[in-house]
Amino acid sequence: MRKLKNEELDRLDIEHFKLAQKSPLIIVLDNIRSLNNIGSVFRTADAFLIDKIYLCGITATPPHKDIRKTALGATESVDWEYRKDTLELVKELKSKGHEIVSIEQAEKAQMLNLFESDKSKRYVLVFGNEVKGVSQDVVSASNAVLEIPQYGTKHSLNVAVSAGVVIWDFWSKLNK
Repeated sequence: MRKLKNEELDRLDIEHFKLAQKSPLIIVLDNIRSLNNIGSVFRTADAFLIDKIYLCGITATPPHKDIRKTALGATESVDWEYRKDTLELVKELKSKGHEIVSIEQAEKAQMLNLFESDKSKRYVLVFGNEVKGVSQDVVSASNAVLEIPQYGTKHSLNVAVSAGVVIWDFWSKLNK
């Protein structure tokens, strides 16, 4: 086997990315502290043709060198918008018929691997602060709460890793 060169990967340029049909997924970052995590989520969003990212509360916005360092240009391809209040945004998106799904450890949370997505729905995936998680008022306003099964000693995954796991899971289920 031979590793492929970048020019052999047949990736979209930014213009064609903007024109491509997007996944029915919107990402909400609720008060994310780490600029590197924000950049990593942008990069994952680019990989899976995510429709849009909302950056809320204390979540930093592009352009910023530390976001750019991990996003590797994805802040130019993926549509994004800043909103001060996550709950307000969630209520707005819910009123437009979006299915709000918080990724959190909570009572009655459904395990991600058991969740069946519906191709007719547009999903909003909410990821929370590295220490406090998704705020309780947003969890309470969600249509569903999903938990990533974990079997080791730690209680949580890095938010960028969680986003990668969940986005991949949704993308693969929606594209069966």
